Amino acid sequence: MGILQALILTASAAGLSMPAHAQDAGGLRGGIGLEDADQGGASGSGGIAPPYVPISPGALTDPADDDATAFSGDAAASARTTATVASPTATETDDTTTGTVRQPAVDSVENQPLDEGTQRAQAIEGLDRPTDDDPYEALGIRWGSFILKPTLESGVTATSNADSSADGSEAVLSETTLRLNATSDWTSHSASVDAYGTFRKTLSGEEIEDVEGGVDAQMELELGKDYRATGTFTYSLAPESAASPVVIPGTVDEPYAQTVGGTLGLEKAIGKTRFGVTGGVSNESYGDADLLGGGTLSQKDRNATLYTLALRAGYEISPALTPFVEAEIGRNQYQQDVDAAGYRRSSDQYAVRGGLELDLGEKLSGEVSAGWITEEFDDARLESLSTPTVAAELNWSPVRGTDVQLSGSTALEGTTTPGESGSVLYSTSLSVERAMRANLTGDAMVGLGYRNYSQSDGYDFIFNAEASLTWWLNRYTGLVGRVEHETVTSNLPDRESETNSVFLGLKLQR
Repeated sequence: MGILQALILTASAAGLSMPAHAQDAGGLRGGIGLEDADQGGASGSGGIAPPYVPISPGALTDPADDDATAFSGDAAASARTTATVASPTATETDDTTTGTVRQPAVDSVENQPLDEGTQRAQAIEGLDRPTDDDPYEALGIRWGSFILKPTLESGVTATSNADSSADGSEAVLSETTLRLNATSDWTSHSASVDAYGTFRKTLSGEEIEDVEGGVDAQMELELGKDYRATGTFTYSLAPESAASPVVIPGTVDEPYAQTVGGTLGLEKAIGKTRFGVTGGVSNESYGDADLLGGGTLSQKDRNATLYTLALRAGYEISPALTPFVEAEIGRNQYQQDVDAAGYRRSSDQYAVRGGLELDLGEKLSGEVSAGWITEEFDDARLESLSTPTVAAELNWSPVRGTDVQLSGSTALEGTTTPGESGSVLYSTSLSVERAMRANLTGDAMVGLGYRNYSQSDGYDFIFNAEASLTWWLNRYTGLVGRVEHETVTSNLPDRESETNSVFLGLKLQR
């Protein structure tokens, strides 16, 4: 009976493996009946059938699998014997994965990086705010497409020479200055305006009550096709100082000098070549002088308007360096054809210059030039003025928080002295602004001037210096201290003067 049960289990195992037999290279075979099993062979041959060897490895169940536990006793042993008898080709192994590869459970994977966007946000009070590069800089007020930055400075000045004249005396003055800076917020063009007004009045000492003010405006327009238009406007009003080329003795106070002018220019770039034309107008007028003995002295014979036209050509040897040459013609037309002394002082001016434009971004920018200028008067009795010229306007920032500015100019000055053509003034100044701390700013300036009077051996030497400190209490309020010195030395009478001043006040900005 045990033998019969073993045969039945063997036949059942053979039936389960029938689909795999279809892969046998020897062709399909039929099932095995009981009668064949009783005879101990297949196909009635009486012998043991050869073991099945599939063409695809792995078609048979691995005896080590859990399914092998379904077999028991001799039947399981018989099935394992059948599965392990294989042809030599069955020993070859194919590493190709044909089934589903089990993946590890999510919980079993440690240290999974989180998406930064899903992290918990901090409370507003705990957020790290961005660092302000200049926490004491004026924020400004938006007005249309401009940013306005007004500043009010008011305090007390103690001076040794209230009117900066040759015979001035000490005084304590109330001094208030209002400044306004406006900068455009345009995408392609740019414009800026700097305006100021200063009012001074005596608190004690020499009686002084004067007003000083000025406006400087600039505009640049990008016209396309490598065209660029520029424009400037300048206005200034101030009492004449001891540094003026004309001194009127015996006056109550210094008369006012007023200058108003502007320029218009057009530039064109053709490859690396630059061409430009600039026209300018500048008018100088002088107020009447009040005399100590009563009455006034008119200065209309000093009023004049200068018209200029300059042509410039340059070549960009690099984005930072552009050498240029410039030729200029001008006409200085006096309001009165003949002055009080009977001279026709209107003149023609001619100038030629060569220079270099610098553009290294915020580090260094500006231009320097040198040349020659000549002025020929309508009156043949007046000799021509002819002199070399130098000019500079450089802005340098050696380190962050430090700005250095160097400027220089050569100017032809008129005169009312009979028989003299005028004078030539060479001037230069060097200023430094330094942010010593976030809330402490220092400024220093040194200026030099030399005036040479034509048709005489007269000269003036002008030296002035200034230093100031601003301690900001917050973004809107600061304390200002300033010291100033000016000295004029000359070999002409009534020309020398010295002025020392100290200012202490409060500065408000927005």
